[in-house]
Amino acid sequence: MGKHSKLQTSLEYAAVRVMLAIFEYLPRPLAISTGRGLARLVYPFAGRLRRTGLRNLEMVFPEMSQRERERIVHGCFLSLGRQLGEFSQLPRATPESLRRIVDCVGLENLEAAQKRGKGVLLFTGHLGAWELSSFALAAFGHPLSFIVRRLDNEKIEPLVEKVRTRFGNETIDKFTSPRRLLRALREGKTLGVLIDLNTHPPGAVFVDFFGIRAATTTGLANLALRTEADVLPVFAPWDEQRRRFLLKIDVPLNFERTGNEEEDVRRLTQSFTSVVENYVRRYPDQWLWIHRRWKTRPPGEPEIYD
Repeated sequence: MGKHSKLQTSLEYAAVRVMLAIFEYLPRPLAISTGRGLARLVYPFAGRLRRTGLRNLEMVFPEMSQRERERIVHGCFLSLGRQLGEFSQLPRATPESLRRIVDCVGLENLEAAQKRGKGVLLFTGHLGAWELSSFALAAFGHPLSFIVRRLDNEKIEPLVEKVRTRFGNETIDKFTSPRRLLRALREGKTLGVLIDLNTHPPGAVFVDFFGIRAATTTGLANLALRTEADVLPVFAPWDEQRRRFLLKIDVPLNFERTGNEEEDVRRLTQSFTSVVENYVRRYPDQWLWIHRRWKTRPPGEPEIYD
């Protein structure tokens, strides 16, 4: 976790507090349009992030035109702007108001897995409204624990934490002992994990993501192999036709334990990552292309980013 000076911490906190206070009391449509408008203003000045997004798309879709790549990166910024607007509304959201903007599909898959009493692992990526997915599930009667990286700013962190846990969710620091996570699953709890960010060894394995080796967390695979918990993908993309978020809970993934733990972890991690890739292909302008997903390289491979 990075270190912030007291002045930087206080200035960042004041700016975020004022911005969220203003956004919170705007009507939702205005909060969304303001968030997207802010993203449009930031976009021309976010040169490093834009270059990262375009570099990622150049590797992943070499046949794509530069204009289309720029459209997708711009869409990524707009999606983040939408999320800012949506997040600002969550302190006042109710289950009824959420049902007006979220179509939940596959909730029966989660309910069936929870009834088994063996614990449930939900995984997702930074696509669509990932914050809204856990918030809405809790509001709809299915609170969960999910792993987070605490914010560097110790004053902003409580603001975010208060929203995330409003309907009974629990956040767990990513550096928590694995024993605590295993215990939660063995107690029948539901645990959420984000799996699509660059990860550093030794907690990573290289698997294919869009045909390029990507260092990917092994945490989810390790938990799945050490418990009897079902593993379900959960994503919340914005559906432009419905004008709603589609909170989709897929059926549990099937997997076998061969006894070769290293290979089982690699194979499972690849399976999970392929699910993320399929969603990104369906909603390319809603994924976090501005993240340096392929920064960590296998030994001997050159750097990808400048």
